[in-house]
This record gives sequence, C-alpha cells and structure tokens, in this order.
Amino acid sequence: MTAGDGHGGQRWQGGRRGDRAAGGRHTWDDGLIARRAQRRAAGRAAGRPPRAMNQGAMEEAAPDIPGAAAGFFPGEETGRRSFGGPPYAVYQAGVRSFATGTLRPRLEALRQLVGLSRSRLEGRTLAGAARVLDEADARGRHPYGHTVVAVAGATGSGKSTLFNALAGAPLSETGIRRPTTATPLACAWTDHADGLLDRLGIPAVDRRNPGYPYDPALRGLVLLDLPDHDSAAPGHRERVDRLLGLVDAVVWVVDPEKYADAVLHERYLRPLAGYAEVTFVVLNQVDRLPGEAADQVLDDLRRLLDEDGLALGEHGEPGAAVLALSALTGEGVRELREMLGRLTAECGAAERRLSADVDGTMTRLRPQYVADSGPVGLTERARAEFEDRLAEAAGAGAAGKAAERAWLRDAEWACGTPWGRLRGRRSRASGSSRGGSRGSRAPGAREWTEIPGARARTSAVEAVTARPAVEEAVRTLGDEATAGLPGPWAQAVREAAAWGGRGLAEAVDEAVAAETAHRRPVRPVWWSMVAAAQVTVLLAQVMGVLWLLGAMAGAFGGPEWWMPALLVAGGAAVGPALAWGSRAAARGPARRHGRSVEGRLREAAAECGRRRVLEPVETELARYGEVRAQYVIAAGGA
Repeated sequence: MTAGDGHGGQRWQGGRRGDRAAGGRHTWDDGLIARRAQRRAAGRAAGRPPRAMNQGAMEEAAPDIPGAAAGFFPGEETGRRSFGGPPYAVYQAGVRSFATGTLRPRLEALRQLVGLSRSRLEGRTLAGAARVLDEADARGRHPYGHTVVAVAGATGSGKSTLFNALAGAPLSETGIRRPTTATPLACAWTDHADGLLDRLGIPAVDRRNPGYPYDPALRGLVLLDLPDHDSAAPGHRERVDRLLGLVDAVVWVVDPEKYADAVLHERYLRPLAGYAEVTFVVLNQVDRLPGEAADQVLDDLRRLLDEDGLALGEHGEPGAAVLALSALTGEGVRELREMLGRLTAECGAAERRLSADVDGTMTRLRPQYVADSGPVGLTERARAEFEDRLAEAAGAGAAGKAAERAWLRDAEWACGTPWGRLRGRRSRASGSSRGGSRGSRAPGAREWTEIPGARARTSAVEAVTARPAVEEAVRTLGDEATAGLPGPWAQAVREAAAWGGRGLAEAVDEAVAAETAHRRPVRPVWWSMVAAAQVTVLLAQVMGVLWLLGAMAGAFGGPEWWMPALLVAGGAAVGPALAWGSRAAARGPARRHGRSVEGRLREAAAECGRRRVLEPVETELARYGEVRAQYVIAAGGA
C-alpha cells in the first residue's frame, strides 16, 4: 500500500538476448526458466521440502487449528509457551508463510509480464510493477501470520493515545507539544517479529512489548505508531509514506475538527481506495461531541469516504471498517481491538494488501496492454491482399499475359508455313540490324526465354518502378496489423514491418529474375508433328511445281497438267489451314502457360514478403498475445 510510488526496492533484473537472429526472425530469452531453476535449487540447498507436510501430521500437531502445518517457520519449531495459551510452536503451525490462493499465480504472471515487456516498454513504465514484485518477495520471506498494522493520522488526532489504549500500556509519548511522535514506534504481540521490524527499519530502541496481561486474541499483531502525516518537522511525512508502502493494514485516526481535511483525503485516502479491505477509519475523540453530533459527524465521514471511492464494509461485505471511539475514555477501543484480532487471526492481511498492490499496478499498466477495440492481429484477408500487392508490384499479371502471347507466337512460328517462317526470319533480321535483340525465338519472347542479359539490363528499371508499390504494401500491412493495438506494441509491429520492408523491392526483383532465368517452356510434341506436316506439304508443292513445269514443257509426253496443278493448289491450301488450326489449338495451352508463369512469379514475390515482413510481424503479434495472456492472469482474469 503506497501513496504514489511509496516504497523502493531492488531494480527488477532480466534481459533480452538475440533481438534479431538470422533471416530477420526474433528470439527472446528472458531468463524466466533459469530463475525458477535457481529458486528450486536454493530451496533444496536450504533443506526445504518441495511440498507441504502431510495434512494428518499437521492436524495432529495442532488439532484445534484448522489446516495447521507445523514447521512452516524454519528454525522455530521449538517455541516457548506465551500469552497463557498453547505453545507458540502450535500457533506457528497455523500461519501461512508464503503467498497462496490466487495471489501466487498473479505474482508469477506479473513477473513474466515484466520480463516479456522489458524490451518493449520503458523502464519507468515497469518500475511500479518491479517494486510490487520486490515487495512481494521481501514480504514473502516473513510469515504472513504476523500482521503489521500502522496507526496513522494528523497532528492532534490522538493516534498515540489510541496506540497506548490498544497496547494496554503507556508506550508512546502523548502531550500537547506538536509533533509528539517523531519516530515510528512498534509494539509486537509476538517474540518472533524481529525480521519484519528490521525490514520496516524500526530500530531496537523503538520496539516495545504490550502491557500485561497479554491479549491472546492479538497474537501475531505488530502495531506501529507513525509520525503525523501533516507534520511540519522535516522527514516525518517521508517516513510515513515509506512505511505505508510496507505495512499490511492501516488504521487512519481522524478527529472531529479535521476529519474532512483535504490533505488526508486527496493525498492518502483517495489514492489508496483500492486497499479498503485492509483499511480502518476511526473517528476519535467522540467524547467531545454532545448528543447526536457523533452520529452526524460519522455519517458525514462515511459520505466523504464514499466520494473518495473507498468501499465501506458496513453490512459484512468486503470494505473499510468505519467506527467511532474515544481513545481517552476507552469507548469503542474494545471493538477496534476485536477487529484487529480477527484480521490477525485470518492471516490474510498481507495477501490482501499485496493483491491490492497488483490491482493498482494492473490498472496503471492497462493502457500498455489492452487493445482499444475488438480482436487484433492479421486476418487472412490482410495477408492475401499484401501478397497480391507484391505480385502486382512484381508485374506477375503482366508477365503472365506476356508469356501467353509469347507462347502463341512460338506456336505460330513452329506450326506456320515455311514461307511465313522465312518472312518472319527476314523481319527479325531487319529488326536486329536496327538495334533489336538477337537470339530470340520470336518477337517479345526474349523476356522469358533465351535472353537473361536483357532481363539483367531491365531489372534495375523494374525494381525502381516496383519500389513505391512495395512500400505502399508494407505500410498498408503495418496499419492493418496494428489496428487496435496499444501504443508500444503497435510501434514494435510497425518497426518489424519497416525493417523487413527495407530492400524488399530488390529482393522481390531478384526472386522473380531467379524464377524466370533458364526457364524455357517445353515444346509440345504436336508442334513437331505439325512442323513435319508443313515440310511434307512444302515438298509436295515443290514436286507439284516441278511436275507442272515438266508437263508444260512436254517432258512427260502428255498434257496431264491439271494433276500437278491440283497438287500445288492443294499444298497452298493445306499449309495455311494447318497454321490456322494450330494457332487455334494453341490458345488453350498458351493460356495455361501464362497462368503458370503468373503463379510462379506470384509465389516468388509472396515468399519474399512472408519471409521478410509477414513472419516478423506475426512474431511481434504472437509476443503481444502471450503478454496479453499474462496480463489477464495478473489482473485477476479481468
């Protein structure tokens, strides 16, 4: 419990190794498993058993204490009889010395949350959580059955008088001089509170024993009388704030004159509203109020506490206890003593206070971990659109259409008439003489067949042309991936996307070049058959022409000129018909070939995008998912 940051502690340790491994992947090692192993090894070295003792042995050791467990305090098994009750060892048997119930998993989740977030959040953002963990570790070294309760109040409220009334002896100095209490004073209803008092910084000269006879109902209570929180003396308020961050519960003492003091409500009660279950607010000096004035002041005090957000346990529900008393006359002191006795017997004040610490920390950290709206992350639609944009930037669709046209030209070249191929060769030769490319099988086919040099010469232009589209695809993906994410995690996702987007255009161009290089379409068998048929038709035409010339010259002794003429005419008709039919038959395979080229280029571009951008982004989103799960556990499932 702390006003502001309150208590201090060792800085939370841990680290991150290997932020970026080969291939742009992230690896993290926050040392969580190592710390668990170290704690288990330390426990074995100290001789502590790995599990609690047998329940039957515990009940036998303390049959009148439910769930008693002897030996929870190492080295203190042989206690001495005190307070006129059972042996102190039997009392110890019922005390919890570690976090149990829901607090332990919450603390472990908070520990992992800090470890996983250290590389994403600033140190000062996690400082409060680290202090809570340090405080939980420090408090866990001492029995939870010892309940530390501080009596706090303003100058002249009578808290020292109430402290003496609860202790049953004049232990704390009282008087008219202000401030009276300069240093914290401790009164312990136990002989085994030295460790707790050392942790609180209470020197031995300021430790007292309660008055005789001891009240057995308060066994395990450690009561502190704090300096005035509004003292003008230097250092008093700092001591109060420090101890309020370390105690398990607090009794706020107010008087009829200053119960509505703005400093008390704004600096302490309002910020500590989450600690209602371990808070007592007592209206002291009611003996000075006549008639029904005490009830009226008490009702007004309840109203102010309700405005502060402090839940009041008026009808048995969890909340702060509010009562009126007079420490001078003893009115109401017995009721407060009984409340403190029940609080101590429950052995749960420390856990409640630590749970409130965790609740407050989770509330402050909520903006860092909770998304603004709905589910977050990459959808399948966003992934598909990103890959489509990369494919468009790489020109996969245009390349597929160009490959389809090249296939049709190759089919026309292979299955065309010899005369048409001769004309095409002459036109290509004339184009080469004007600076065209050499070695292509057909015009336009050089991009995907035989001219890797031309591809290399044009790749730089293509990459420059594609870069704006690639950068736009990366930005769009980053915006969609960070929709609804809290600021630090959205920034981490954007950085992962931007890092992978560096050089992505060049990588896509190289992947496309590697995919298209040395890939030549397989020549269909029927092209060769049609080409052979075209040659046969050509030979028939040549024979027909020679026959016709011989017939016209009378070399064959007869006028049958119509037969060679028919052969020549048939060849002239069959050749173009074969070429036209082959061109029509090649449309389907050309379309499939174009789609195959487009698909290969799309996959090459998409693989680059997945490896360099999508995988790092999804790694960051997975890390946020794990952190969010730990946050939910640490926040108690809220």
